[in-house]
Amino acid sequence: MITLTVNGRPVDLDVPADTPLLWALRDHLGLTGTKFGCGIAQCGACTIHVNGQPVRSCVTPASAVAGKRVVTIEGLSERGDHPLQKAWVAEQVPQCGYCQSGQIMQAAALLAKTKRPTRQQIVQHMDGNLCRCGTYGRIVRAIERAAQEG
Repeated sequence: MITLTVNGRPVDLDVPADTPLLWALRDHLGLTGTKFGCGIAQCGACTIHVNGQPVRSCVTPASAVAGKRVVTIEGLSERGDHPLQKAWVAEQVPQCGYCQSGQIMQAAALLAKTKRPTRQQIVQHMDGNLCRCGTYGRIVRAIERAAQEG
């Protein structure tokens, strides 16, 4: 049994220790906002926060988060009104939408530590989160908007 906190609630996971956290979240807790992209931590679709840091959940064993705080896209804002979520809509970022939860979680980690990041800081921090639709310019604008309005 692995005990942790997910989106502010204590959770006991009855999964093998080496189960990727992504599958524990999706299959055992029903939190399907976190997506499977590549399975090798190269695309960022599965990005969540562990103790406030962005983590690729597809390669993180569930046992590695025992006793820690995990936040998924569902836990970022109860009503979907986080400044980044609102900026994503305002800037019309989503195309297929598959990468969006990972992109938003990566961006949220940046804004949590840097309230007014420069464009260069945004691009550098978001490097490694892939968007097959190529909406990178919109993503940067949305992060800039969230930083200004958030």
